Amino acid sequence: MITFEQALDEVTKQIPSLGTERISLADSLGRVLAQAVVSDIDMPPFDKAAVDGFACRRADLEKPLQIIETIAAGTVPLQTITEATCAKIMTGAMLPIGADCVVMVEQTELLPDGSVKILNPKTKNNIAYKAEDIQSGEVVLQSNTLIAPQHQAVMATVGSTEILVYKKARVTVFSTGDELVEPEQQPEQGKIRNSNGLQLVNQAGRMGCEVRYGGIIPDTAADSERMIREAYAWSDVILLSGGISMGEFDFIPAVLQKLRFDIRFQTIAVQPGKPTVFGRSGDKFVMALPGNPISSFNIFELLAKPMIYRLMGYAYAAKRIKFPLAVDYKRRRSARLAFIPAILDEKGVNPVDYHGSAHINALSAADVLFEVPIGTTDLCKGDLVDVRFI
Repeated sequence: MITFEQALDEVTKQIPSLGTERISLADSLGRVLAQAVVSDIDMPPFDKAAVDGFACRRADLEKPLQIIETIAAGTVPLQTITEATCAKIMTGAMLPIGADCVVMVEQTELLPDGSVKILNPKTKNNIAYKAEDIQSGEVVLQSNTLIAPQHQAVMATVGSTEILVYKKARVTVFSTGDELVEPEQQPEQGKIRNSNGLQLVNQAGRMGCEVRYGGIIPDTAADSERMIREAYAWSDVILLSGGISMGEFDFIPAVLQKLRFDIRFQTIAVQPGKPTVFGRSGDKFVMALPGNPISSFNIFELLAKPMIYRLMGYAYAAKRIKFPLAVDYKRRRSARLAFIPAILDEKGVNPVDYHGSAHINALSAADVLFEVPIGTTDLCKGDLVDVRFI
């Protein structure tokens, strides 16, 4: 049995990234940049008004100013600002030649003769200067960025409409076990519905993977080998749940070895999630997760996610933040690092009602997992614990 840290190192080291492809900016959400994005323009591209007001010369702020022009956003000024003149200007409009400040409308008074009086001569400049945000030729997004909506806005601004990204990981998901039936079926005596299949499909799907659901593998070595072998050719990653403990019908580890997967580990000091198998065959990977639903969810988040993201060019690392426990917490055994579902609120970390790894609805209200280190059985209210969001 290896530690969680050793397992995480094993699933993230020397992981080859997939090939690249060009896609449109509109389709880039959730993809990973394969090259840096460089701006083709200055931003702002010209000096512009940061407020609605009057563009004028600071030297003239004590004088009544004659309005010589109105400048709307998107238009080019036609007049030059000279002594005792100003231009009415809208937010975002190009600053006219000669002006060195913009006085806010609220700090002015329109006089009966049509001129403008400045009520606050000590006004700020209220100008967004050319290239103060981005310079032409500047790298605005680094390679290996996981593209979010704010990154799409940057790329739209700099005209990057054809994006080089890493290819999606192709993931096949299997559940295992003769006790399982699919969710639309009514379970007979001794059977349960398959919850892990859909859960894992969508955990991988929300990462942007191309996912196939392979179905339920019966508890026979022949079926296990046949179905995994069929998935091998298409998949970059095969995810399985169940069939990896020490039971008489747990065939998966032996089948993986027969299919020439190099098994890197089979048990980890994590609670829940001890029986977890990770293997590699060239540039293809398999992770067999425990069958209990909390275990399969947790191990995907803890180990499968960082491994799969690296295939797609993104060095994912879960953010861990310390928060105080809102209540005392106890557990009976301390030989493994525990990840406990909890709710985070203004009082701190509140463990949810949790009966163990088979308690399927324990995660439905949880928004975080908190860690209980190896060797620790008791935590007190107010103790700081490492928390990761799920």
